Amino acid sequence: MRSCFIIAAIAIAGSAANAAPAKTAHHRHATHPVAQAQEHIACTVLGCMPVPPQCGQTYGRTPGGIPTGYDVILCPPGVWPLH
Repeated sequence: MRSCFIIAAIAIAGSAANAAPAKTAHHRHATHPVAQAQEHIACTVLGCMPVPPQCGQTYGRTPGGIPTGYDVILCPPGVWPLH
């Protein structure tokens, strides 16, 4: 009975000794770089390419309205989507 008490006292003293430095240590938070805008990728008939910031993308369809499986890049007049 007495040996159980001694073992428990040693275990408590050991855990208290390990916990004390952790409470006093100052931890700096990691700084994260400013999030950059993610570029969109469109997979067109010509291949997959980034979409310019001024442009958008939509699903390609045939004149009958059936999906083609490719994306279409839509840009305002004067902006060329291919670099």
